[in-house]
Amino acid sequence: MSTNKIKSCPCGSTSEYLQCCGQYIEQGITAPSAETLMRSRYTAYAMHDVAYLLRSWHESTRPLQLDLDEGVKWNKLDILATTQGTPVDDQGSVEFIAHYQFQNQSHKIREVSQFIKQNHCWFYVDGVMNLS
Repeated sequence: MSTNKIKSCPCGSTSEYLQCCGQYIEQGITAPSAETLMRSRYTAYAMHDVAYLLRSWHESTRPLQLDLDEGVKWNKLDILATTQGTPVDDQGSVEFIAHYQFQNQSHKIREVSQFIKQNHCWFYVDGVMNLS
């Protein structure tokens, strides 16, 4: 997907992609909070950007490879709650619902994701997921 054709950010913010998640995904700017990293990771899933997903995944839990199904279309992200994860914290969690479509059927994932900050960078560690 050509990023110069993306107007609004897939994470659901009112900002344009390059002023929102694009700065973390494409410009290598460090996400300031766990929620910001979570939103950028959702956007990376929507854009099928495996490199960013792996780069933002903590090395202790990062898979060797990640295969994304091109048939999944991510539609909407709802942030339900955040615990810690601010710029002054070293850990945090984000509860969210990610809505997607696969084979003409709507689905959603509800997850509580865990994040840690090391060397001033936030990383996704793992999550507890409920499919529905």
